Amino acid sequence: MHLWDIGRILFGLVLLVAGGELLVRGASGLATRIGMSSLVVGLTVVAFATSAPELAVTLGAVLGGEPGLAVGNVVGSNIINVLMILGASAVILPLLVKVQLIRVDIPLMAALSMLFLLLAIDGGFSRVDGLILFVLLVLYIAVAIILSRRDGHADDLRGPGASIATASAGRVAAEEVDAPGGSIGRDLVLVLIGVALLVVGANILVKGATGIATAFGVSDLIVGLTVVAVGTSLPELATSIVAVRRGQRDLAVGNVVGSNIFNIGAVAGLAAMISPTGLPVPESALALDIPLMIAASAVLLPLAFTGSVIARWEGGLLVALYVAYLLYTVLAAAERPILQGFTTVMLWFVTPLLVLTVISTVAYEISRQKR
Repeated sequence: MHLWDIGRILFGLVLLVAGGELLVRGASGLATRIGMSSLVVGLTVVAFATSAPELAVTLGAVLGGEPGLAVGNVVGSNIINVLMILGASAVILPLLVKVQLIRVDIPLMAALSMLFLLLAIDGGFSRVDGLILFVLLVLYIAVAIILSRRDGHADDLRGPGASIATASAGRVAAEEVDAPGGSIGRDLVLVLIGVALLVVGANILVKGATGIATAFGVSDLIVGLTVVAVGTSLPELATSIVAVRRGQRDLAVGNVVGSNIFNIGAVAGLAAMISPTGLPVPESALALDIPLMIAASAVLLPLAFTGSVIARWEGGLLVALYVAYLLYTVLAAAERPILQGFTTVMLWFVTPLLVLTVISTVAYEISRQKR
C-alpha cells in the first residue's frame, strides 16, 4: 500500500509542475490582453485558481466529518505559502514587491489573519462568521479590480531592480502576445487546463500522502497542518517558481498573498457556511498554529518594506522558520522528549534573534532612505 501511495505522490508532482507552467503562461497572456497588471492577475485569477485544491479538500473534509483536517488545511496552507513558498521563490531569485502589496494587500492579509483568530477564539466559526469572511473577500476582489483599472499599466515598483523587473516582465508578455495563434481564448484554455492539472495533481498527491500519514496514526489536525497543507499548497509553489523563472516576480508574490486571502475568505468562510454545526477549531490550533499564521503574515511586511525586495537571505530565513515549525509539529505529535529542549531553544534564543534581525534590518533601511 505504501508503494502505491508513493506512486501517487510522484505522479501528482508531475501534474503540478505541468499545471503551474500552463497556468502562468495563460495568466500572463491574459494580463497583457485585457489590460490588467500581472500583480492583480496574481492576486485574483492565479491565486484563486491555485487555491482550488484547498477549497476542494476543506469542503470535502467538512462534509466528511473531519473538521480538524479542514481547519488545519487552511491554517497550514497559509503558513506554508508565506514561509516556504515565498521563501523558496526568493532564494531562487530575489522578489521585487510592488507598492500596492506593501500598502494594501499584505496589511489586509495580516488583518484578515487576525480576524480569523478573533472569530475562532470562542471555539469555532459559526455560519455568520463564515459569511463575514466571504463578504470581505468579495469586497477585496472588487477593490483590487478597481485599483488595477485606475492604475492601468503603470508600474509602481520601487528599488534598484525595478527597471530590470519591468523589462523582464514586458519581454515575457511580448512573447505571449506575439506567439502564433495567440488570443484570449487560447490563454483561457491554458488557464483552465493548468487549473485542472493542479487540482487533479494536488488531490492525487494528498491522497497518497494522507494514506502514508494515517498509517502511522497521526491526528486529522496534524495531517491537515502538514501533509494535506503541503500537498494542497504545491500548486502555489509550482506556480510561483515557474513565474519567478519566467520573470513574472510580481505575479509570484501576488499569487501567495492572494491565495492566503482566498483561503481565509472563501475556503474557511464557505466551510463554516455549509457546515450544519459550524466549524470547530481545536484548542491547539488557537494556542499555536493560528498565531503563527498571523506572525508569518506580519513578518512579511517589514521584509517587503526593506527596499521593496525580499532578498535571498530573507527567503532562506523564511524557509528555515517553516522547517522549525514543521519539526516542532512532528515532535509534538510523536510526543518526543526532545520537544522540551527544542521549545526552549526556539523561545529563548531563535525568536529573540529573529526579532532583533528584522528590527535592525528595517531600521537600517529607514536610515538609508533618509540619506
